[in-house]
Amino acid sequence: MHHPDIESLDRDGILALQRERLARFGRHLAQSETWRAHFAKAGMSPEDLAAPDGLANTPFLEKKDLRDHYPFPFLTVPMDQVLRFVATSGTTGLPVLFGMTRADFETLLPFQMARLLTAAGVKPGSRAYQGYGYGLWIGGPALDQGFRELGCTSFPIGPGRGDLAARWLKDHAYDVASMSPLWLMSLVQAARAQGIDPKTDWVLKTAILGGQSVSAEFRAQLEAEMPEGFQSHNIYGTTEAGGPVLAISTPWTHADDELHLLNEDTIITEILDPETLKPVSEGEVGEIVITTIAKQASPVVRWRTRDLVRLSPRPYDCPSGRRGMRKIGRIIGRSDDMIKFKGVMVFPSQIEDVITGVKGVVKEAWQIYIDKERVTIGTLTVAVEATARDNRPAAQIEEQICREVHARLGMSIRVECHPEGTLPRYEAKAVRVLHRAEA
Repeated sequence: MHHPDIESLDRDGILALQRERLARFGRHLAQSETWRAHFAKAGMSPEDLAAPDGLANTPFLEKKDLRDHYPFPFLTVPMDQVLRFVATSGTTGLPVLFGMTRADFETLLPFQMARLLTAAGVKPGSRAYQGYGYGLWIGGPALDQGFRELGCTSFPIGPGRGDLAARWLKDHAYDVASMSPLWLMSLVQAARAQGIDPKTDWVLKTAILGGQSVSAEFRAQLEAEMPEGFQSHNIYGTTEAGGPVLAISTPWTHADDELHLLNEDTIITEILDPETLKPVSEGEVGEIVITTIAKQASPVVRWRTRDLVRLSPRPYDCPSGRRGMRKIGRIIGRSDDMIKFKGVMVFPSQIEDVITGVKGVVKEAWQIYIDKERVTIGTLTVAVEATARDNRPAAQIEEQICREVHARLGMSIRVECHPEGTLPRYEAKAVRVLHRAEA
């Protein structure tokens, strides 16, 4: 454990820390006119967070609230105290900017990241290929801070330059990599194209994979391409949380395809039914809602991430000795990404589960196309690629995917099987659902 005094606390100990920090956090928010107005919508003041039911009665924070306060929403410190800004991707509108003070970026973020990386098995002295993006995106800088805090040697390559990165994985002997899971699979293909065998020529032991959640089947196939003893670990967070700081899988949760919420002392994570907005029970699916109680600039209170996750059936039962912070399953999808197709609710991750189990399909390249007829969905088409080396007939692949989707999800879809290299590759977060005009 990186912080055994905190990580070994039981649930009551974690909740006591949260109550103490919520009270201090409320006093911090009370200095902001914007936050006072936000709480006033529920007849409250920020100081009410100190009450036992204060957080449960606080209004939720939605994307509209942030955009109503463009360009620097809910900034709680003067601009001259902001060290840097980070931003959301802006896939559904203008990117939203979040400030970070020196303490946020140089103290809190390394504290949070080092804990997650240590739990995943990263050790001081590791050579780390950092493949997340930079600029306003928090992914790359957050991993840099974590690797620095742990005493790793970082190679901040970022995404792209696949042929070179595949070669450097051999020549530089990186034992840790952080990047999109789809990009790592693409690097495997780039290596093989150069005559490099990742299983014997690379020395990777640990991969910290984020940007999108992938199925256990995809993860198993990725690990099968790697050196003996390699493990991949999903990391999860959001820009609003301050980075990929919420949860990570560990050697103790890997087999169950679960992640551990290891920063609940600095980020309160509620898992709520997206309809009733009440806490879900163990084993049930809910939306992740976060409150960043330790962040100075641009904190959030009850921010609705729209990410859906299953609370572990045994959230506090971990052989690692971490008893107070809960376990969750991998991210299922987003409540606003759910597709309703002819009365059937489906998430892209459910389609991925089918694709990754089909022989002869490129696992990192697939797309869902939704074709609309006026105001209703007319057809749903899944596009995949056939691997050149398997030489499996496209019609056979299409028929199997159609059959498997119908058997599992009870829906009839179209499938297009293209030659390898046809569909887009994503270095960071994949955009899986696209709308197109009816042919």
